[in-house]
Amino acid sequence: MNANDLNKLTTSQMARFAAKGYLRFDGVVPEKINASFLDDICSASLTPSSVKDHYAQIKRSSVIPLVSPGTPLTEAYPEQSALQALLSLPAVAGAVESLVGLDCVVDHHFLHVTFPPTYFNRPQRSQPTHQDSTIDPRQAFDIQLLYFPHEVTVDMGGTRFLPGSHFRVVSEEALARYQNIRGQQHVVCPAGTVMLFHMGLWHGAGLNQSDRLRYMFKIRLCPTKRQLRLCDDSAPISTQPRPIFWDSGNQAEDLNSILTTPEPWFEADTSRLEYINRIRFWRYISGDQQFDADYWVTRVENDYDG
Repeated sequence: MNANDLNKLTTSQMARFAAKGYLRFDGVVPEKINASFLDDICSASLTPSSVKDHYAQIKRSSVIPLVSPGTPLTEAYPEQSALQALLSLPAVAGAVESLVGLDCVVDHHFLHVTFPPTYFNRPQRSQPTHQDSTIDPRQAFDIQLLYFPHEVTVDMGGTRFLPGSHFRVVSEEALARYQNIRGQQHVVCPAGTVMLFHMGLWHGAGLNQSDRLRYMFKIRLCPTKRQLRLCDDSAPISTQPRPIFWDSGNQAEDLNSILTTPEPWFEADTSRLEYINRIRFWRYISGDQQFDADYWVTRVENDYDG
């Protein structure tokens, strides 16, 4: 048995990732690693005069390695480094393995710094809502690991994201006009929180109105093999068909109900497009091409000649 088997995602967690496009692990990184990472980026010792100057200083002085696209994750970060310690945590390693496999590679990484008002001589603007994968038509999926090494308070403008938006592929420029969408969330979290985003999830940096810099480190990870049955399925979730519309009123926790739970921003009838996308995604990661939730995909495949 692999050392991470007991820390892999459960079937229920995978179902929620399929439905919402993200997973959240609050405070999973110990304070020792958080402090080491902040030391690595010299967060306490830099005295920048501007946004541009800060990035220039931090790139010169930090120990974040230069990593070329396609580098295996296992080779990307030095032993004994804070980032390697983070990635070796059983909960983090198990979740990454469950989503993109043991042989995943690094696409890129970046230290996102959100600056307080004192760095600007003009009104601040939050980063527009955007989707990183407009160019990406694959059924295979990358993930984005977001690491928050310190507490993020409401006024620090934590990452803004829209649950359930990961299958709604749009033009990034067109999407930028949308703000304050029903159901969107802002990351407010304790130090050491890790979030895992599906590559298509709509997101953007919030407005930092505090008096502190906000740091978030992001790693985009790509699979190198088919993402098939990677999670821990020792506790399976029910996939039995159920009546819809006219039902018993019971809300059992099963795969059908998780994959057909709407988000606040869903339209009425067109929300079913998202259910179909979720079901097809589940077929891809489970290998079960006969699976359906509430007959949504089967009814559109029911096209017979004669």
